[in-house]
Amino acid sequence: MSRIWSMMDVGKRSLMNNQTALQTVSHNIANKSTEGYSRQRVEIESNVPAGSGKLRIGMGAHASQVTRVNNPYLEKQVEKEGNELGFSRSRSESLARVEQVYNEQLNKGLNKFMADFFNAFRELSHNPEGLAARILAKESADFLVKDFSRVHDQLTDIQKDIDFQIASHITEINSLSKEIADLNEKIHVVEINGSHANDERDRRDLLIKKLSEMVNIRYAESDDSLVAITAGNNAVLVSGYGYRELFTSSTEARLGKNEGDIEVFYKPTEKGNPINVTKQFRGGRLGGLLDVRDNVVNRLLDRMDNMAYTLATEVNKAHTQGYDRYNKKGQVFFESPMGIKNASKNLRVNKVILNDVGRIAAAASYNSPGDNRIANILSSLQYKPVFDGSNSFDNYYNSTVGEVGVEASRAKSELESQQNIVKQLENIRESISGVSLDEETAKMIEFQKNFDASARLIRTADEMMDTVLNLKRL
Repeated sequence: MSRIWSMMDVGKRSLMNNQTALQTVSHNIANKSTEGYSRQRVEIESNVPAGSGKLRIGMGAHASQVTRVNNPYLEKQVEKEGNELGFSRSRSESLARVEQVYNEQLNKGLNKFMADFFNAFRELSHNPEGLAARILAKESADFLVKDFSRVHDQLTDIQKDIDFQIASHITEINSLSKEIADLNEKIHVVEINGSHANDERDRRDLLIKKLSEMVNIRYAESDDSLVAITAGNNAVLVSGYGYRELFTSSTEARLGKNEGDIEVFYKPTEKGNPINVTKQFRGGRLGGLLDVRDNVVNRLLDRMDNMAYTLATEVNKAHTQGYDRYNKKGQVFFESPMGIKNASKNLRVNKVILNDVGRIAAAASYNSPGDNRIANILSSLQYKPVFDGSNSFDNYYNSTVGEVGVEASRAKSELESQQNIVKQLENIRESISGVSLDEETAKMIEFQKNFDASARLIRTADEMMDTVLNLKRL
């Protein structure tokens, strides 16, 4: 009798085991397209056999736990390369916009306006007394000034857009940190009794990858399943059940930073002072955006300012040595910039010349009709090595455009290369942790047949019990 009851008990547990396995298969199939999901499987172990004299009778099996198929080392690699991908993507996207500022294939740009400016003085040298040539010189100078301002404004607009993106990313980082802290609590509560929080761990791993794509982080898991995350060097975002937020704020101008550019701060405690952690962010999307804003765009703005300031200085130096159409000493052609900083934005043609083109000085001597020496000097400035004693205006600008093109092209190549690396790692992860519908279907059929066999075992044991009971009745 006891043996028959044991058979029924074994069959019942087998039914439950296969029911659990089928439930897990269903869960896998339902999450086939869930981002970051790791397929799960039921670990089935034999029960402790029962002793009966010299025999040890098996007591069936039980489902010990439901585990996820996951490679922690591979997850670390995906997180690391995702950080590099975020950095490369931000730089590539931002540099593509910077490259368009200097794109002269479709529209007339600074290089052509500068050539027109110097060519206008060549025309003036052919006819120093001609009114049309003087008007052309004034108009070309005005167009050149406006295009300097256009380049400056577009570059600063890119910086403002980057500031907006940084603020948006900080909001997302805070949201991810909060959710990770909440998951820490859920995982700890589930696993404190020895269970496995599979779905919660998958979600937490996914959020850590997303966070790493935003900013360079360091993280570690404690023995009690709690993850601590630090952004940069000392900004602790998540610790146990708690999290702390980053915030952005505009600060004053200083070396390497323009007035109004936002920076990122971390407030460690309620009474502590905010800590500027902007320079600590060297990876992820934030690192890429900050690199373009503070290094690339600022360097280009400095070069444009230097070129505008040098142009104004050199042209004014030559123009003030000549005489205008009224035999008056030449005035400054461009309003003298207050300094190199923002010279490209503030460059203006002298209002006196804008109102009267006769004040343009073309002659080098007093009362010398037809004298074109100053006009020749001004036109020759195009090729004069005024930058570091070796570069002319054309060379200086063309080298700037070349550097932008090379840097944008390199950033695009790095992005494509990093995308391939991440895709390869994700394919490897998918082969290990991903859900295969064919495999799950095969398991479903297997567990279904096991379930039917277990039911048949219980039915057989029940028939045996009826037989025994009927024997007693006889």
